[in-house]
Parts: sequence; C-alpha cells; structure tokens
Amino acid sequence: MFTRRDFLKTTAAGGALIAGSGLPMPAIAKNAAIKLGYVSPQTGPLAAFGEADKFVIDAFLATTKAKGLNYEVVVKDSQSNPNRAAEVAKELIVDSQINLMLVSSTPETTNPVSTTCEGEEIPCISTVAPWQPWFIGQQGNPGDPASWKPFNYAYHFFWGLEDIIAVYTGMWSQIETNKKVGGLFPNDGDGNAWGDKIVGFPPVLEKLGYGLTDTGRYQNLTDDFSAQINAFKQAKTDILTGVMIPPDLTTFWNQAKQQGLKPKVASIGKALLFPQTVEALGNAGHNLSTEVWWTPTHPFKSSLTGETAATVAAAFTKTTGRPWTQPIGFAHALFELAVDVMTRTEDAGDAEAVAKAIGETKLDTLVGSIAWGNEKLPPFARKNVAKTPLVGGQWRLKSGGGYDLVVVENGLAPNVPLGGKLEALA
Repeated sequence: MFTRRDFLKTTAAGGALIAGSGLPMPAIAKNAAIKLGYVSPQTGPLAAFGEADKFVIDAFLATTKAKGLNYEVVVKDSQSNPNRAAEVAKELIVDSQINLMLVSSTPETTNPVSTTCEGEEIPCISTVAPWQPWFIGQQGNPGDPASWKPFNYAYHFFWGLEDIIAVYTGMWSQIETNKKVGGLFPNDGDGNAWGDKIVGFPPVLEKLGYGLTDTGRYQNLTDDFSAQINAFKQAKTDILTGVMIPPDLTTFWNQAKQQGLKPKVASIGKALLFPQTVEALGNAGHNLSTEVWWTPTHPFKSSLTGETAATVAAAFTKTTGRPWTQPIGFAHALFELAVDVMTRTEDAGDAEAVAKAIGETKLDTLVGSIAWGNEKLPPFARKNVAKTPLVGGQWRLKSGGGYDLVVVENGLAPNVPLGGKLEALA
C-alpha cells in the first residue's frame, strides 16, 4: 500500500534534487501552524460524548494564541458511525495534511480512526474507550493473543475493563444482594468486550461468586427489551449492569419499570455518564449508578492553564448553560498532550519523531498523570496504553430538581474524595 508517508518521502527526495539543481525550492513555512485533526461523535446516538468539544477547542485555541503558540484544529464529526469515522480520518490525513490526530469517544470512533492513522503512518492519540476494545479490537485476530502486535503510531489513554469491574463490584458490596447479576451487552465494540468470556465481566464475576444472566448481544437502538427483562425477572436478579447507548438505556429502564423489574442496584456504563440521560427518566433515575472518570472534585489541574477540574467544569456551565459532563476532562487532556508532545518534537512534520515523543510522555493533566509504558499493564499493551483513574458514582435527585453525581466508590483512586455511600434503588 502506497501511504501518505511514502508520498512525502518521495516528494522530499524530489525537493532535494530541485535544491541541487539551483531551481527555486517550494516555500516551506517554518512558522506554519501545527495542524491537529480531531474526530468525535457530535451527532447521532453517541452525540452526548461530543457535547463539550466546541467549548474545549475554543478554550484551547484562545489559550495557545495567548501563549504565542500557533495551532490549528480541524474538526470532523464521526456521526456515531465507524465507517464515517474512518472516512473523515482519511480526509484529515490526505486533504488537511494534519500533523497529529486526536480522537475521542467509544470504540466505534476511536478504533477506525486509530487504524487509519496506523496504516497511513500518522501519529494518533485516542481516549474515552476502555483499552481492551481499543487495543484488541484493532488486532488482525482478536481471538488469538499470541498474534497481537503493538502499534507504531497509535496511542491511547483511559481505564480498562479490570478497573470498571473492580469499581462496580466495589459499589455492589456496599449493600446486601443475592449476587445475581443481569448483563446488558450490545453487539458493538464495548458490549462485545464487556461480555467477553475471557477479558470481560463473566470470568471475574464468577470468581467473585456472582451469578450472571447474559441474554446475548442485542442490537443498538432496540425498541423492545421484554426478553431481557423477563429473563432477569426469572433469575431474580438483584443487580443490573451493562454498557448501553443513551437512547437504549431510556427505553430499557422505562420498560423495566412498566414490567415490574425491581433490582436493588443498576450500574450501567456509557449511557449513565450523562445528566441528560438521567433527566430524561424523571424521578426514575434516582440512585442509578455508573463509572466515573472525571468530576469537578477530581484533584487534578490542567498543564496548559493551571485550572482545576472544578474551574473548568464551572466555566463549561457558565459558557453553555449546561451541566458539566465527564468527557470535558478527557477532551481537554487530549489537547494538553498535543501541546506537550509537539513542544518536545523539533519537526512537527516528522511523524516518527512525533510518535516517539508520545511514547515518552510523562504529563500531569486535568484527568491525572499520563505516561505510556506502565508496568501494571500486560506486556502486549504497555507501549500503546496509558491508564487513568476510575471511581464509581450514583445519581441523586436534588431538592430543587435535576441530579447530582455523587462519588460512592474510590478503592482504585483514594485521592478522589467520596461524597457518600451506595444506596439501594427504591
């Protein structure tokens, strides 16, 4: 395959010949803007993940300009579609000729973009997808660990399935249950990873004495969850878990209430990250629980601005009139990393040098310390994966309306303050 990198090498050689002949060289702007590509789902069923993008990017451009740094950000919407994500990644690489790709939010966006960058030899930093579906999902044979290979240009930072399982079971242990769990795993990158019998929830839950009712992979945007609800009722499940897109959680939870499913705990990934999803349930969202990657109470600061998590969250609400959301911190951290990496790279156009700088990163960001090469990861993933802290939270109705997300489990990150203990569903 003739990649963009091959083309650049060829044209560079041609430029050298022109220089040797005494003919005028093409103008190369030494102080040209460093061009960043950014892909996320800003429309479609995953649009909540991209809600904070404009706020973060506007603030980034204002900050870098004030610091005398010359950055350009070319933004593309994946439309919550993997094919579209790959298509816009190619556009950014070929047409926009970016120096570094940044991509966020779920394997349906991160994976096709990272894979495209790896093939085109363009450095890429991704986030907001558990590392297993990101790394394993891009392998030629995901079912054969012996064949898995590290990447040369694609790097990722986030938490892993081992972390969310520890957080969820840490929350569940706070109340008395029969340890019978109902699993809601869709047929997508996250659902297949969470429900995997080797790297997902099933083997760990079994080891910890939980019984799992897994009804199989359902299709996203399902309009009838009666089969799952009946199976959970027959199994007398006290605990529900899974990883659902926001529209599906709304459909499922409303039908569960109508059909008399009454679990003591419901810890759902992805959908319950967002206040608008919980607000759509009215009072029925009270005490639903989820993973928490970032809040205003997280004890971290931006390497770019020195702002605290609380300051950034408050600025988002003041600017947009909307409650803060967890992706704010990670979108912000992507751009922190971009500046740090490019500051350490002499030639922004040297893809290999940029990739090398990413791998050597050690940076304290708005979401915590980020460094690749962590020994706590399996050897196959150490080069390309950096881990970030994870805690557990529960949505609580506020007296004046709306919801607060209260941190109730911090076993993996005791520096993130607790706001209370897990409470059972009514």
